[in-house]
Amino acid sequence: MTSKQRAYLKGLASVMDPVIQVGKGLATPELIRAVDEALEARELIKINVLKNCMEDPKALGFLIAERTRSQVVHVIGRKIVLYRPARKNPKIQLPGA
Repeated sequence: MTSKQRAYLKGLASVMDPVIQVGKGLATPELIRAVDEALEARELIKINVLKNCMEDPKALGFLIAERTRSQVVHVIGRKIVLYRPARKNPKIQLPGA
């Protein structure tokens, strides 16, 4: 992913609300399944890491991205933004793609 594409996705994500929250459960199979389904439906999602989660948000973001075959757009504070184009009918057209 180029820096221009990443900046474009950051702009789209800036107005989004988190669709998933991570607490004490960390990266459970249920969480990974929920993230996978959300990515297939939306392509770009924001995850909120709650304060009771002891895992580093950046490390957690890369772990979830690895397990869902997505890309971390960015991690700011306790917010993680992930992107994965839909397998059927992608909605988001990245610049330069």
